[in-house]
Parts: sequence; structure tokens; C-alpha cells
Amino acid sequence: MQVNAEVVDGGGEGRLEWVTLRDTTTGETATVPTAAIFVLIGAKPHTEWLPDSIARDRWGFLVTGADIAQEEEARARWPLERPPLMFETTSPGVFAVGDVRHRSVKRVASAVGEGSVAVQQVHQYLAAVQGALEAPVARR
Repeated sequence: MQVNAEVVDGGGEGRLEWVTLRDTTTGETATVPTAAIFVLIGAKPHTEWLPDSIARDRWGFLVTGADIAQEEEARARWPLERPPLMFETTSPGVFAVGDVRHRSVKRVASAVGEGSVAVQQVHQYLAAVQGALEAPVARR
């Protein structure tokens, strides 16, 4: 493994066979044989635009579901009696999936799966809200 490097070229006959790496500290380049490459484009969640009512971990990833009970600051922000749903943030009805979520796997396939589960949870949340709106008001 080479550190402080960026891929600046690559090629092969019908498949990847080589890449050219540039050392980001010296500027030197080297062409090396390879059969595969894994791209990591960053790990900054970019959640600063969200309101403060949505808890984040120390790196800015959103705390959801059972993790809310594990983090004191997040637990203090949860306003309801019921526990949060699996992908629900500390703002009821706001869900987070994929790389932006605290302790997520950080893989595309996982994010897709989480998204499909979150859709079900959104329906569950909306049904509960609708039910609460339609519940008869007790008279004194």
C-alpha cells in the first residue's frame, strides 16, 4: 500500500493492468501493475446544514435509532416517549441512511438496503402520526 498518492493514469488491454501514481508530497510518479482499484472519495458527512436538534457524533455523522440511547447528548435530544425507529434521527420523522449515519458500513449496497428499510419506517411513522390526529379527543 502506498500513502500520500493519487492515481493520475491507468490502463490495460480490456481490463485494468496498471496505474500511474503521483506522490502528493514529492510530485514524483511511478507506474505500477495492478488488477483492481478501490476508490474512497472521502469520509466527511457534510451535515452542518441540518438543525442542531439532530444529534451528531464527534465527526458529524448523524446518530440514529438505538444509538440515540447509547449517546448521552443524543438521548437528551429525543423528545418522545417511544424509542426512535432504526434509522430515525433525534428529530422524530427525520430519517438518515447510508454514509451520513453514525456507525454505518459506508458501502453503496448497505446504503441502498438501509434506504429501502427507511421507506418502510417513514410509512410506519406517518401512519402513527395520522392515527394520533384521528384519535378522538377525551372530553372532561
